[in-house]
Parts: sequence; C-alpha cells; structure tokens
Amino acid sequence: MNAELDALKNALDHQRHHVIGVLEGLSEEDLRRPVLPSGWSCLALLRHLTADVERFWFRGVIAGDPDVAGQFTAGAEAHWYVPEGMSTEQVFADYRAAITAADAVLAATALDQEPAAWPEFWPTWRLPDVRRILIHVLTEVACHSGHLDAARELIDGTTWLGGNPYAG
Repeated sequence: MNAELDALKNALDHQRHHVIGVLEGLSEEDLRRPVLPSGWSCLALLRHLTADVERFWFRGVIAGDPDVAGQFTAGAEAHWYVPEGMSTEQVFADYRAAITAADAVLAATALDQEPAAWPEFWPTWRLPDVRRILIHVLTEVACHSGHLDAARELIDGTTWLGGNPYAG
C-alpha cells in the first residue's frame, strides 16, 4: 500500500471497528428494536452498511462484480432491513465478510483507478476514482457510526467515548 491508501484504509478500519464496538453487549431485542422515529434498528443499519456501503461500493462499483452491480438499478430499495430469518450472528458475520471482500478489492486497485461500474440511478453524478469512492465510504461509515452512538445511548446510556481514537 502507498502512504495515502494506508492512511485512508486505517481511518476506515477505525470506523468499522467503532460500528462493531458500539453494538457489543446489546441484547438481541435491543439490536432489533427501532429507537428513532425513522424506524431503523441498529441491526438494520448494520445490514445497510453491509449491502449498500461495503458490498455496493467496493465489489459493485470499484470492482464491477456483476453479481453485485446488477442488483443496484433504478428503483432498487436500500437494505435498511434484516431479511426474515436472518440471525443476529449472520448479520454480523455478513458485515465482517463484506469488509474482508472490500479489503481484497482495495488491495488490488490504485487510488486513481476509475470505477469499473456505475449505477444507472445516478446518471449525472459520478465519483471519478477509487480515492474519492474511499473518501465517500469513510464519510458514510463515520456518519452511521455516529447514528449508532446516538441509538446506543438512547437504548442503555452507553457511549463510545474516551481514550485516544487514533491509538492503535
């Protein structure tokens, strides 16, 4: 990895760790319970990060994997739900697997590489390269880790504060 990619990847990994860490210790009921008026649950947000962020941007857009890119067409619904019968363990395992696959895509690309595919539902907007896609994903994961912070604090008062966020 080059220094820029390494720095961006480390920042993304920190946010991914935050997402998992802020959810640790929550019960099955709390993970599935909607907390905010919009109706999403912590587990549903994790599902969104899996399908619509990690899988979509890395495998679908950057790598152009047809199995992923083909799922995202005009009118497609975001994955802000947990499929019926999908266990909590499966949702977490799927998130971790999507991260592993995303990391493999990043390891095989250059920051200035153009995306291999682009969704038809954004005909006038396009991120030109892996660098900007990675920055976009980092921003989205950080934003959603903040949403999870707020939800967790509303659920049981626990916060993800303290310590040096850049350590380790």
